[in-house]
Amino acid sequence: MVKRRFWIERLEQQWRRRSILWLRGVRRAGKTSLAQSLAAVEYFDCELPRIRRAMEDPEAFLQGLRGKRVVLDEVHRLPNPSELLKIAADHFPTVRILATGSSTLGASSRFRDTLAGRKTELWLTPMIEADLTDFGDTDLSHRLLHGGLPPFFLSPELPERDFQEWMDAYWAKDIQELFRLERRASFQHFVELLMAQSGGIFEATRFAAPCEVSRTTITNYLAVLEATSVALVLRPFSSRRSNEIIAAPKVYGFDTGFVCAHRGWTSLRPDDLGHLWEHYVLNELTAHLQTADLRYWRDKQGHEVDLIWAPRGKSPAAIECKWSARDCNPANLLVFARIYPKAILLVTAPDARPAFTRNYSGIEVQFLTLDRLVARLASK
Repeated sequence: MVKRRFWIERLEQQWRRRSILWLRGVRRAGKTSLAQSLAAVEYFDCELPRIRRAMEDPEAFLQGLRGKRVVLDEVHRLPNPSELLKIAADHFPTVRILATGSSTLGASSRFRDTLAGRKTELWLTPMIEADLTDFGDTDLSHRLLHGGLPPFFLSPELPERDFQEWMDAYWAKDIQELFRLERRASFQHFVELLMAQSGGIFEATRFAAPCEVSRTTITNYLAVLEATSVALVLRPFSSRRSNEIIAAPKVYGFDTGFVCAHRGWTSLRPDDLGHLWEHYVLNELTAHLQTADLRYWRDKQGHEVDLIWAPRGKSPAAIECKWSARDCNPANLLVFARIYPKAILLVTAPDARPAFTRNYSGIEVQFLTLDRLVARLASK
C-alpha cells in the first residue's frame, strides 16, 4: 500500500484539532486506501449490512471504542450518520473518528446535522505533486492524460472504459442515494458537456437545450456537482467596477483525465498542455489551501487572469498558469495591476526553475514553479 505522506500528515494534524474528522473526495480518489494506511486504526465499512446493524445503537457501539482511532468508511450509508457522529463528539471525545464520504457534510438531506463546531474536514483531491513522488512516477504528461484518481493513474493503458464506469457508479451510488435526481440521461449529458468545456465561462442557458431540461434544473445540477467535488466553480473577483465581470462563474471539471476523455484526447499535443496545466495548478492549490474560494478575474474588454487568491485583509495574488515561462505574455497581469496596484503578480510554469522576477515598466512579475507558488501563497 502506497503511503501518501502529505495526506497522512494532514489527517494527523486535523485529528489533533478535533475528535471528528470528515474526509471527503470523489469516488476512487483513494479515501479508503488512505484511511487504511493510518497507523493503529479500527476500520468499519458502512456499506456492509452487519456493520450498519452494529451501529443502530450508537452509544453501545462507541462504548467499546474509547481511546481508539476509528475509520467509518462510506458513513453516508447509515440511515442517520450525523446522529452517531454527534454523539461521538459530545459524549465520547476520546474516540477519534475519521468518517469518509463523497460529498461535503450536509450536502444532502441524509445529514440532519452538519456538526458545526464539532468536526474538522479534509478534502482529498485528485493526485498532487507530492503523490507523484509517493507513487514513484513523476511523469506529468502521464498524470495529465490519465488523471489523478490513483487506479486510473496507475493503469499502463489509457483507462477509457473506466471513465464511463466511474460515471455510472457516481450516478448510482452518490447522486441517487444522496440527492435522488431524476433524468439520468440529461444529468450525464450535462456532465459530459461540462467536462468537454471545462475551464470556460458558465452560462446555464447554453446547457438547457442540449440536455432537454430547464435553466433552473441545470443550475441545480451544477450545485450537486459542486457539492460532490466533481466540479470546481470559480466566482469572479471584483471590486464592483463597471468594466469587471462580477457574476458569471468559470467551471472546471475535477480531474484532467476526465477532461481529456470527454474531449476525445488519447494523446497530448503541445497546445493541450497549457489548458491541462491550469487544471493541475487549480487542483494543487485546492489541496494545499483546502478551499474552493479561489477566484478568477476578467474585464469586459476580454482581459483575464487565471486565478486570484485573496485572503481577507491581504493583497490579492494574481496567478497566470503557463506551460512555458518563455512564452508568457504578462499583458493581462499588467492590466490587473493597474486596477489593483497592491496585487502580487505571479506566473507558475514547470520550467520556471530557478524562480526569477521580471520588471515591466515598474511592475514586477514573479515566475516560479508550482511548489514555490504553493509555498508563496501559504505564507500569505
